[in-house]
Amino acid sequence: MMRNIVAGNWKSNKSINEARNWMSEMGEAMDNLPKNVRIMVAVPAPYLAALAKEKHPRILIASQQVSATGYGAFTGEFTADMLVSCGVDYALVGHSERRSNFGESDEIVSDKLKQCLESDLGIVLCCGEHLNERDADRQEEVIKSQLESALHGVTADDMKNIIVAYEPIWAIGTGRTATADQAAEMHTFIRRWISEKFDLHTAENTSVLYGGSCKPSNAKELFASKDVDGGLIGGASLNSGDFQSLICSFT
Repeated sequence: MMRNIVAGNWKSNKSINEARNWMSEMGEAMDNLPKNVRIMVAVPAPYLAALAKEKHPRILIASQQVSATGYGAFTGEFTADMLVSCGVDYALVGHSERRSNFGESDEIVSDKLKQCLESDLGIVLCCGEHLNERDADRQEEVIKSQLESALHGVTADDMKNIIVAYEPIWAIGTGRTATADQAAEMHTFIRRWISEKFDLHTAENTSVLYGGSCKPSNAKELFASKDVDGGLIGGASLNSGDFQSLICSFT
């Protein structure tokens, strides 16, 4: 399986017309983008069904959110089954902003992941440590705990549908910067943990993305590590030209 992935996360940005323009620009550029990279974009929920129908075939569509439950009286929630029926390929699960700003616990993250697996919806599982945890040298302990909780009961076969994204939360909007070496160290730790929990084959076939302030100016250095398989890109994904530059960082 192709491990290289560049995934955009628009968060709460863009009107539907702006979103369609971005998709059109990406479609026109696709012949000039490297074929050894999978391309994904997580768009606002109201646009998912429309963009899933209109996108270029090489672009995978992801939801930024998914319910931890199935069908029922859960106002405002949308299930993994609903997303699949709309043509969505993946869902972000455990993103740092969902954990920090919306109180999503490890248990909720685990429930969401299981719902996605049951519906055969791909998963981008996010994990990451805060500044105080990094300063206390607890980053590996924190990531291990998050992974153990989220992937409890998951099989090696299930991992075919799971991408891991490492978010150094302490390096996002804090003025601190994660070096390429620091990113590589954590990605190597994550891959080693996957190997120990499952097996070497699973670890070697699981994409591990970097989710901390990745932009055209530093992408090539970050992606050069053998254990960094691409990025989960925030702000730099909003401009299609910048996003294309990130994809081309693999050439």
